Amino acid sequence: MNYVFFDLETQNLFDDVGGRDNIEKLKVACGVTWSTQRNDFAIYWEEDVPDLVQELKSATKVIGFNLRGFDYRVLQPYAPDTRFPAIPTLDLLLDIQQILGFRLSLDTIASASLGATKTADGVKSVEWFRAGQLDKVAEYCKADVDITRRVFEFGRDNGHVFYRSKLGSKLKVNVKWK
Repeated sequence: MNYVFFDLETQNLFDDVGGRDNIEKLKVACGVTWSTQRNDFAIYWEEDVPDLVQELKSATKVIGFNLRGFDYRVLQPYAPDTRFPAIPTLDLLLDIQQILGFRLSLDTIASASLGATKTADGVKSVEWFRAGQLDKVAEYCKADVDITRRVFEFGRDNGHVFYRSKLGSKLKVNVKWK
């Protein structure tokens, strides 16, 4: 059993590539995985994408937040023969959206469930990448993978996660994550 938690950061923003319809043009800046088999992080840069894709394909399950709608689409041009929809995946965003009928941010879930928040955002990550501050990009991506893993573990262990409504109420959503 090898669960691989995964997130990636991009080189570009939506405005740079003509909008959200062009996710495939964003280009990989950095990808990070945390494997239950390895019990550690692995960092992948753009030139390492073939190794990243191989790790994802060999996982028992890949777990992340918005993998199907974002991360896999960014990776697709690097691996045109890979069928990302066929990779066993738990996309926490899609799972919760299916239950609630609307999307929540990772930050909203993490802050209500764990009392932890994300360390930055994708815009800041692109700024760091462009400034050559690759260590900051990698650390931010690692932090996102870690918070995703912790949210998954909380939901798996408790059968629910929390989120805050727009009015600030703490609400619970039941999940079946194994």
